[in-house]
Amino acid sequence: MITQENKTLAHWAMDFARANGCQAVRLALYSNESSSFELLDGNMDRLQQAAESGLGISLFVDGRFGTYSTNRLRRDELATFIENGIASTRCLSPDPARALPDPSRYYRGGLPDLEQCDAHYYDILPDEKVALARTVAEEALGRDGRIVSVASSYSDGVSTIYRLSSNGFEGEMSATWFSLSANVSVRDQGDARPSEFWYETSLHYGSLTRTGIGATALARALRKLGQRKVPTGRYTLVVDAYSTGRLLAPLVNALYGSALQQKDSFLLGRMGQAIGSSLLTLRDEPHLVGARGARYFDNEGVATQPRMVVDGGVLRHYYIDTYNARKLGMEPTVASPSQLVLAPGVKGQDELLADVGRGILVTGFNGGNCNSATGDFSYGIEGFYIEDGKPTFPVSEMNITGNMLGLWASLAAVGSDPVRSSAWHVPSLVFEGVDCSGL
Repeated sequence: MITQENKTLAHWAMDFARANGCQAVRLALYSNESSSFELLDGNMDRLQQAAESGLGISLFVDGRFGTYSTNRLRRDELATFIENGIASTRCLSPDPARALPDPSRYYRGGLPDLEQCDAHYYDILPDEKVALARTVAEEALGRDGRIVSVASSYSDGVSTIYRLSSNGFEGEMSATWFSLSANVSVRDQGDARPSEFWYETSLHYGSLTRTGIGATALARALRKLGQRKVPTGRYTLVVDAYSTGRLLAPLVNALYGSALQQKDSFLLGRMGQAIGSSLLTLRDEPHLVGARGARYFDNEGVATQPRMVVDGGVLRHYYIDTYNARKLGMEPTVASPSQLVLAPGVKGQDELLADVGRGILVTGFNGGNCNSATGDFSYGIEGFYIEDGKPTFPVSEMNITGNMLGLWASLAAVGSDPVRSSAWHVPSLVFEGVDCSGL
């Protein structure tokens, strides 16, 4: 965690930079700790513990801008570090678009705790962590003769960041996380060794699901036995809630001011236009208490607020920080999303499947990419062939191709099953007429 002594040091560093030639300064003091206990077939395989702390500083000097970082947090060393940073910044080309946000946009405090941090993080003993990882493994070990290996793990972490700006911002955020996972490999025909994982994660130790993880990973691995391709064609895709983020990510990335400014976004110039079907409604909800990603300010200190990103398929919001707003001649918003919520439907995944005559249930992606400028994509998929509303045999080694705008325009149904432990609450989704290549 960040001590009061280091916070005082950060204030000193800001004042020192101002006194030595900076017109404006932004600081971020950070502290991160994590641990992981990984078992293979129930035996300790790897133990990892890490801790880091440091300071990042952005210097605005005579119309020029430079960003520097260090983990040497002694006053005498920081003085030399900042002096060198100022000298280096003076060697750069002027950039008039660089500026701190208007102070009126900063978060000023006073709102309720968002419950991102478990106060008992340091009370959990290593033996307890190992025991949890071993319990996960025992749910799968010896349960089926086709098991090749069972990997299980417990991991956790805590991070704190303290931000200062010379025109009046001061804020601190802390968050913890806890996770249990399992990965099970099984023997199939020939040399095939399909594997599958499952995990549970939580911001708070007491809320972490501890049972069913190993058993679920095993069941998911066994149902992949006998994977095969299906004929090339256009299929209805039902994308599992644990996999929908792979398809949403290119859409979100295309909303960033940096992508717009560099003309590397397929959503450039589409504000107020339809970018998906009427079922696509996406909100940014940064103040959901206890939700991963909730926050009161972004990395510039700008106050967050609930925002409609896409409303009934129509684009309503870009993520534009101060710098890119000035470059683009647009109004700034916030630098990045917080907690994204895709408006759910009323049907669970089984009900969505029941409406599909022929299609593919996508449970994972294997490689592939999306062209950020055009939206053209190609992804490897795995999952299950759907026939008469039921998943039948497992499929793999298939690709889906298309364009993101066309894909989201084909959104035909939205499920009611978002993954609540994720920073994106996105349920299962159904897309019609997606090009799939197989046999």
